[in-house]
Amino acid sequence: MQLALAPTALALATALTAPGALAGDTAPEADLAHHGRITMTADRVTVALTPQNHGPSDVPDATVRLTWSAPLADAQTLPAACLRTGPRTVGCRTGALPADTYGTPFTVRVRLAAAATEVTVRIATAFGGGSVDHNPDNDRHEVLVLDTGDTYYF
Repeated sequence: MQLALAPTALALATALTAPGALAGDTAPEADLAHHGRITMTADRVTVALTPQNHGPSDVPDATVRLTWSAPLADAQTLPAACLRTGPRTVGCRTGALPADTYGTPFTVRVRLAAAATEVTVRIATAFGGGSVDHNPDNDRHEVLVLDTGDTYYF
């Protein structure tokens, strides 16, 4: 009998220690998504991205993380809302995303440290303004891009 009660006790303890559970408040829910396209030619990769919030709550600010499977060149010219956060990573602030709207599209052009025949680009929400996203599949993408100049959509 004691074994049957253990999962219930564990679930209750987890619920009581979850953020907001003791105070009675919960984080707003928002479904962030990222849509766009990527092209690659030699050592240059271009990511054009549009953030979206399916709602139901507004997001006061959000950040998307772009990660390349190959190292980036040391010198980069990035959009004002973007910052190099690692040898292969760039973070870009999307700004406020009201519920049921698209955010402002932006383009990130980078140079790889060396020419490559392919690169994988990972796109994911790094910060969602404190909201809870119960559908994170549409804001996480992994795109294999070949050095063909072709456009790959996500």
